Amino acid sequence: MYTAEVNRAQPACLMLLIDQSYSMSEPWSHAAMSKAAALATAVNNVLTTSVVLCTKGGRRVVDYFQVGALGYSDIVSSLFQDSTVDEPLRPVSALADKPRRVEKIVPDPARPDEFVVQPVWVEAVHGGRTSMTGALSAAEKAVSAWCVDHPDSFPPIVINLTDGMATDGDPIPAAQRIQALGTNDGPALLLNVHLSRNGEGRINFPNSEVSLPDKEARLLFEMSSELPTPMAEAASSFRYDLAPGARGFLYNADPSAVVQFLDIGTRGITPGGFPEITDGE
Repeated sequence: MYTAEVNRAQPACLMLLIDQSYSMSEPWSHAAMSKAAALATAVNNVLTTSVVLCTKGGRRVVDYFQVGALGYSDIVSSLFQDSTVDEPLRPVSALADKPRRVEKIVPDPARPDEFVVQPVWVEAVHGGRTSMTGALSAAEKAVSAWCVDHPDSFPPIVINLTDGMATDGDPIPAAQRIQALGTNDGPALLLNVHLSRNGEGRINFPNSEVSLPDKEARLLFEMSSELPTPMAEAASSFRYDLAPGARGFLYNADPSAVVQFLDIGTRGITPGGFPEITDGE
């Protein structure tokens, strides 16, 4: 399982679920920006990298994967242009063509005339409650339809990024329904990241709930898929010491850990990761 070749005939699927509740306005660990702003930056950087890696022959973006992003607060909304909650997935070429806006980033204040261009697909939004269960249910519908259309593809990857608990009911049944979906290459993967309040007490890829401090952590652990071997190997490349049965879950993650987690979690859709993307039809 989890060995299917990713190509234009067998694209991969990535779904991001992004907490946009009021608590995301708080500072993230020791970062100088809010959780919402730091998370939006991390997600936009990952999407930019994915677009670049899928670009062939100059500016031709090859549709090696489809991606969706759902934000959740009081309601669930689709975050990409020309997408809806009912149809959130977009091919990577459409993503490349339609960011919400483009920023000019100056990496070195001493050289203000030297900048890089950063597309922005996800804005730093916060407000309202935490409709995580609704977001998982919307992701389930989209992933289910995608699996029917792509039975031989690498299984869908769903990554949930949150700093709190669902306020719209128990998310476990929706999470289990996602994990029951899949392709001929294996079950869909649901990965979860809990964002740190203070930068302390981080727990990386646990294999049991014994070390988890509270109900919130145990619930997200229960919602998380066991890492397949290729993802576990990717995590090990970042010097994480994983026990057998480690799950795709970080608790109290700081910004740098989330960037690594997104790298690990998206290896199935990036060239040179696993499996290697090819030009095969």
